[in-house]
Amino acid sequence: MSRRRRAVRREIHPDAKFGSRLVGRLMNIVMQRGKHSLAQRIVYGAFEQMEEKQGGHAVEILERAVENTKPRLEVKSRRVGGATYQVPLEVSGDRSEALALRWIVGFAKSRKGTPMRRALAKEILEAYEGEGGSVRRRDEMHRMAQANKAFAHFRW
Repeated sequence: MSRRRRAVRREIHPDAKFGSRLVGRLMNIVMQRGKHSLAQRIVYGAFEQMEEKQGGHAVEILERAVENTKPRLEVKSRRVGGATYQVPLEVSGDRSEALALRWIVGFAKSRKGTPMRRALAKEILEAYEGEGGSVRRRDEMHRMAQANKAFAHFRW
């Protein structure tokens, strides 16, 4: 991390089909090696499958799934006097959204033997219902923060 200047935040462009910034961000996380059109096919294919199964609008389902997966607290390591403490910190809105999307895509990728669009659709639907790997990850992170709240005074 640079000590001279703050990094300039780049604008995330909304996707072409729905005009949603969140869907554009999801595509950027799904994308590998700059293959944007492949990421588009995966995400839009997953949306079609979600609409088939759930019946609702796919972007609303995604927004609710991300809302269910967003962490409110996280732990960061702080070194104080030769000892390292796990200090609980509140997560900013932008970072919590990024973590939620990253977890959803990561757990979808870890489902071996299924096509990515089907795995992504399943993971988003599970997060929408409040279950699945990404929601478990959020709960685990909150438990860690709760267990280490005695070290909250090391926050700075």
